[in-house]
Amino acid sequence: MDTVAAVSYVTLVSFDIDGTLECGEPPGVVPIELVSTAKRRGYLVGSCSDRPIAYQQAVWQRLGIVADFTVLKHRLADVKARFTAAAYYHVGDSDADAFYASDAGFRFLKADAAAYRAWASELFGASG
Repeated sequence: MDTVAAVSYVTLVSFDIDGTLECGEPPGVVPIELVSTAKRRGYLVGSCSDRPIAYQQAVWQRLGIVADFTVLKHRLADVKARFTAAAYYHVGDSDADAFYASDAGFRFLKADAAAYRAWASELFGASG
């Protein structure tokens, strides 16, 4: 009997927390509703931050969102190794975010007002 391997067409989006998400310290431009929209669309969603894993998990729990992953920023490549997806994105506000995203083979999306308007509409159908 032939077995067909499952192919995933899902999109994976990793979010930095501080300076990126509206609940970060400092607050960022990405509204939590956008993260919820991604989850409703079936995207794999989680965080990749400098914050400890327990802190990241507590943020998601407080928001009522089941994160698919929480990793330290320098471990973003582990997320790609763990999940098969059609596209990998990391949303962040810093040069370190851009570096680790590129290094792990993710497309980096800048979390600033101008860039957000363009990529939020493209990825999520949200208006900036």
